[in-house]
Amino acid sequence: MTLHENEIPVDETLVRSLLKAQRPEWAGLPLAPAGAGTENTMYRLGDDLLVRLPRTADKGESLWKEQEWLPRLAPLLSCPIPEPVHAGAPTAAFPPVWSVYRWIDGDQAGPDTVRDWSAFGADLAAVVRELHSIDLMGATRTDGLSWYRGGGLEPCDQWIGGSLDDCRTTVGSELDVDALEQLWRAALALPGPSAPHVWLHGDLKPTNLLVREGRLHAVIDFGALSVGFPDAEHSTVWDLPAQARQAYWDALSLDDVTWARARAWAIAVGVSGISYYWHTYPAFVAECRARLRAILADAATR
Repeated sequence: MTLHENEIPVDETLVRSLLKAQRPEWAGLPLAPAGAGTENTMYRLGDDLLVRLPRTADKGESLWKEQEWLPRLAPLLSCPIPEPVHAGAPTAAFPPVWSVYRWIDGDQAGPDTVRDWSAFGADLAAVVRELHSIDLMGATRTDGLSWYRGGGLEPCDQWIGGSLDDCRTTVGSELDVDALEQLWRAALALPGPSAPHVWLHGDLKPTNLLVREGRLHAVIDFGALSVGFPDAEHSTVWDLPAQARQAYWDALSLDDVTWARARAWAIAVGVSGISYYWHTYPAFVAECRARLRAILADAATR
């Protein structure tokens, strides 16, 4: 499945060649596909390791951030996060950096794995509160840790407007795109964020939240790690059931203005995901459609 221009083909042969050249002690371990996201392809290596490879050369920066910062953040978080154990060097066959991590057991958050959604929402809020309270250790948005979701909404308005127009064509028969745009514009009219910059995971959607024994166990995929305003961090709660969303809001005592900006970020990611991946990644488009449906249903009750 090709999602981007200039995507680098990856298969087992390539992965084994990289391991043989750089970590020959691992080259003979069992290797099996472990899924792929919008930015990386993963392979499970043996019982205890995970290989993560960027889809395109420019995605390598996200793995550099993980290699640089996750070892510093991990001791300050109470839940497991990925542990890099090898920083893969670029090669002629694979130009970006790549990574090997310790494998973390767990299942993606979903109706078949989470026992109590209210407890899950409160647990996720606790993780966010913990991450956002960690000292920046001198890091700033100028240190390769600047991402659009950690800034304000205004710089995104033009391209989100285009994505909304695309959605009118593709999903306008099932979603009230005009209502979504009204929510987006209402958030743009609010005062901008003024909270201090914090560490941001950047993409706390269910596929990045691992569950064990029915409870939140680990947070993975810190490729969107950044420093910035916290509003967008809350946007993925619209990917969760309403009871989880309410428990999250209550646990963090979020005010209405922050909630409105977070919802606008949820709209932005949803409509842009539908626009960009409409022809290439139907599973992700389905996630975005479900998020937007949840936003509309939630807005009708508040």
